[in-house]
Parts: sequence; structure tokens; C-alpha cells
Amino acid sequence: MGSTDSGAYEGFTAEERAAMKDHAKEMKTAARRGSRADKAAEAERDVLAKIAEMRDSDRIMAERVHAVVAANAPALAPKLWYGMPAYALDGKVVCFFQSAEKFKARYATLGFSDLAQLDEGPMWPAAFALTEVTPEVEARIADLVKRSVS
Repeated sequence: MGSTDSGAYEGFTAEERAAMKDHAKEMKTAARRGSRADKAAEAERDVLAKIAEMRDSDRIMAERVHAVVAANAPALAPKLWYGMPAYALDGKVVCFFQSAEKFKARYATLGFSDLAQLDEGPMWPAAFALTEVTPEVEARIADLVKRSVS
């Protein structure tokens, strides 16, 4: 959130406000859809359309993440979450992709909610920086998404 050098709160950044508006729009759209199958098909189309809008490096990584999640955790359903691709179990987001461009960050992020079953001891990562999706990274993502729903 935005703040001044003195630490005073200035409100949400433009990117944060845009993400919140995206989320509100997603919720309204989902509420208007018909059957469960229609909702699932439309949600996947929305995710693929959002990925297609991304700049090249983010788009390539998001496409690979989407393919790896679909192949390795079919129980996770794609959906938009704050304007970004996410994957949910029973409607609750388990993991998500954040493009670097949307939040003007140095790298894209693959994140996991507290619903993901990734607990390892007293501390473990819940988000991973992505600069490239290599075969090794795909294998790691596959392992994480499998574990997240086990």
C-alpha cells in the first residue's frame, strides 16, 4: 500500500485498486453464470484470455504454469482471482500466478494460499519468484501443485 516517507498511509496504489476492481468484476460475472459446467468452461476461457493479454515473458510463463497445473492437479479448477490466473479447489484458491507487469515487479510470482498442503516444519515458502519456466522449474511446479492438493 502507498505511504509517504514519513510513514503516513496514502491509500492503495493504482495497481492495487485495479486488482480489487478486477476481483469485484470476477465475482459479479461468476454469479451470473448458469450451470456448474458452464461456469467451469467460462472460467477457463477467462483465464486463457487473461494469459493471452500478458506481455511475452509473463504470457509464456503463465501458459506453462497453466499447462503444468492442468496436467498435474486436475482437481484444481482455473479461475481469475484479482485479475490473475488462479487455481481453486471447491471454489477456494489454492495457487495463483501474478505477472510481473501487472504489479510493476521485477519478476512474476507463483503463490500458494494457506489451503495448499505444503507445510514443512515451522517455516516454508508460500510464493516463488519466476523469471523463466525451464524443464526443472516445470518439475518443481508439478511437485508443488500435486502436494498442494494431497
